[in-house]
Amino acid sequence: MSTLSEIAGNYDAVLSDVWGVVHNGIAAHPSAVDALLRFRQGGGRVVLITNAPRPSPPIVDMLDRLHVPRDAYDSIVSSGDVTRAMLTPYRGQTLHYVGPVGENDGLFEGLDITLGPAEEARAVIVTDLDNDDQTPDDYNDRITLWLKRKLPMVCANPDRVVEHGEQLIYCGGALADLYEARGGMIRMAGKPYRPIYDEALRRAEMAAGRTVERSRILAIGDSVRTDAIGAANAGLDLLFITGSIHAAELDAFGNPDPQAVRDLVAPSGARLRAFMPRLAW
Repeated sequence: MSTLSEIAGNYDAVLSDVWGVVHNGIAAHPSAVDALLRFRQGGGRVVLITNAPRPSPPIVDMLDRLHVPRDAYDSIVSSGDVTRAMLTPYRGQTLHYVGPVGENDGLFEGLDITLGPAEEARAVIVTDLDNDDQTPDDYNDRITLWLKRKLPMVCANPDRVVEHGEQLIYCGGALADLYEARGGMIRMAGKPYRPIYDEALRRAEMAAGRTVERSRILAIGDSVRTDAIGAANAGLDLLFITGSIHAAELDAFGNPDPQAVRDLVAPSGARLRAFMPRLAW
């Protein structure tokens, strides 16, 4: 384990995950906010990169409510931002929506897309499960219909699970995994896929006002599947946060075994530079 201050001098920019690193869905992590503030005060640039299935303006509003100061970051790129580009070919058509009613309306704003029943849809768009108490298996009957109609699925949130206070809840990525396992065709926005990293890297260079070498950019995240694989695909070093979705298996707040952390991250191919239970300076 180490702290960000021990390695910060090696980097000009940070691409930081949000949910699980900066906050847990209910409250901000003060040490993480402090670390990002200090990194920026030292001249570093910070781009928040999140699999939230909403365009970035509502995410800024959420961070404001959680008292994450805007001085802690330069820019935000969300999976919702990338998903909107994926939805452009469906202008004038009907999509079947899976997710909390009304929560992600901004995803479709201005795209001339109608949300309707699967029987009339050209594709399924998933942001999250309909409610936090559900599991992907609750959708098996609906999946049977989607498969019968050969509907592609656009998943706006590749996360499988996310921290919500002390609980872990299923996300859209878990449903996409099940759909693919049953033979469905899926398209994923967000991490670990390249489009969201390409945009985040562009934003980092805009904030820096110059080209930034990949070796001088640090990815920070709490998920092997999204953050570690995404960092590897983008050619970035990784600072892994162990105290979120992998906290129990890694004994993150007890006596973590460094080799266990390395073994968990290794299949991703990411260059693990440090790990800590919570981001801290």
